[in-house]
Amino acid sequence: MTDATTRAIPSALPPSEAELVEWQALSREEQLARYREVLQHPDCQRISASTMSDIRAEAQRRAAVRRG
Repeated sequence: MTDATTRAIPSALPPSEAELVEWQALSREEQLARYREVLQHPDCQRISASTMSDIRAEAQRRAAVRRG
């Protein structure tokens, strides 16, 4: 097994211990730069008529379906 280098970025998922340590080691400026990088990704540039409440409700519905 080889050591994989992690690059901590903001995520909706909880970070692994290694990602958390790396994130906390970054300066505030670098953390902000990584947030900006993620938020400027083309996937984040799409326009939607859905509200945050709509998106959350749909995510909860999908999670409930997966749980059975």
